[in-house]
Amino acid sequence: MTDVLTETELLAPAGNTEKMLTAFHFGADAVYLAGQSFGLRAYAGNFTDEQMAEAVRYAHSIGKKVYVTINIFAFNSDFDGLADYLKRVESAGADAVLVTDVGVFDFVRKNTSLKIHISTQANTTNKYAVKFWYEHGAERVVLARELSLDDISEIHSFVPECQLETFVHGAMCIGYSGRCLMSNYLTGRDGNRGQCVQACRWEWEINEIGDKNRKLRLTEDGRGTYIFNSKDLNMIKHLDELKKAGVYSFKIEGRMKSAFYVATVVNAYRRALNGENTDILNGELEKASHRTYTTGFFLDEQQRQYYPSSKAVEQSKFIAKVLDWKDGVATIEQRNKFVSGQTLEILSSGESQCKTFVADDIRDADGNPVEVANVVQQRLTVKCPYPLTAGDILRLPVVTGSAEN
Repeated sequence: MTDVLTETELLAPAGNTEKMLTAFHFGADAVYLAGQSFGLRAYAGNFTDEQMAEAVRYAHSIGKKVYVTINIFAFNSDFDGLADYLKRVESAGADAVLVTDVGVFDFVRKNTSLKIHISTQANTTNKYAVKFWYEHGAERVVLARELSLDDISEIHSFVPECQLETFVHGAMCIGYSGRCLMSNYLTGRDGNRGQCVQACRWEWEINEIGDKNRKLRLTEDGRGTYIFNSKDLNMIKHLDELKKAGVYSFKIEGRMKSAFYVATVVNAYRRALNGENTDILNGELEKASHRTYTTGFFLDEQQRQYYPSSKAVEQSKFIAKVLDWKDGVATIEQRNKFVSGQTLEILSSGESQCKTFVADDIRDADGNPVEVANVVQQRLTVKCPYPLTAGDILRLPVVTGSAEN
């Protein structure tokens, strides 16, 4: 038997075309995205058939891959349009599809030549299940998040031919392997079919009244309790351990997150995989919007994964996307307000990473001076002494509360 772990893959979320381009610019090897149907993020931008085909063409032109999510829990009616949709995905040239439902898995296997990855929602927690999926045609299994490093290592030793993928960063659902009925019960919007309202993020008070002699009121503070909320996963300091355990693909959560989030997180993990200092890179991850970080189940199953506040914090604000740089002048597309004289920081895939400069001589498209830049997506120029490339990001440090770690 052959061990497939000869290299690793950094897999990033692509909620729309901009996020896909951002992910690739900052070092992702592959992205996962959804079309207009059958995915678990119905409210992300997602891709039309034409956009998907163009995304795959672009990815392949730069040696990258695209995986398409078809990971809903399917009902009978869902299969009416599945065959035609799969033909379009196959025609687009997708490198694989992610599925959860065994009926969808069998349908894809029998009706297409698409490679199949098993979604984390399939709740694969043991080596025999991984072996089953692999022997029945799956190329890869995205393991349940409830596994430890030792569990993963045992699975890899038992089925070394099968690619293993795990989430390494981002928000975590309170439901077991993401299988949650809370949104459906409260609002009629089914999280298992891509419509989750994230009801677990709301403020809650819980009373246990089954025993008349005992009433437990769970209240953390005056705003309510956040017992349902899970911390955000962060494994940037443990990638070598994951690799040794047999993980092939390191997956970042966040198809509903901003392009700035994708840029910051993908950049940090790419640099970590390239051997850069993870203490410094962990500081980078503090700059994107996040909740308190945890290493989840990987290192300690008893680790506290819930916390008393659901408010996300960030240490930087997305100011602009770089469109071009020439002779010390950057052409940018603005995203948030900034003013002349402020110090901006560079988020770059190149050597200008984290360097700062004072934003002066800001000008609009007609060459007029701009003191306060406050028009979203306005095209501007600003002097910058450091080389930049299209797709780099300018950000502004902000003073906020810091999430506990």
